[in-house]
Amino acid sequence: QGQLVESGGGLVQAGDSLRLSCEASGRTFSNNAMGWFRQAPGKEREFVASADWRGGTRRYAEAVKDRFTVSRDRTKNTLYLQMNNLKPEDTAVYFCAASRHAAAIAPDIVTNWGKGTQVTVST
Repeated sequence: QGQLVESGGGLVQAGDSLRLSCEASGRTFSNNAMGWFRQAPGKEREFVASADWRGGTRRYAEAVKDRFTVSRDRTKNTLYLQMNNLKPEDTAVYFCAASRHAAAIAPDIVTNWGKGTQVTVST
């Protein structure tokens, strides 16, 4: 059974940057779309960004467009999320996920979830 482990979260100030990493083990996800979701206290889990199986087609939530960049290294079986110009509204637990499909991801077609990494942005 494959596993996804996130890292790179932390406490930063508004305007700072962080890069999250999602390392896969146990199996390769090189033929699967992958993405990032986040959940703030008291709120529902929401989509953040995704990349198709090759990493060439990327999607972003409107709230993070032009600030976040998703990428992947298929050789290393790793997914990344570069977060720039962070805002307090970005504070949440960030989850990595792998899709059963090659082109798209959504919560109902996720096959593997990471346990999350905390991102806290102060004013």
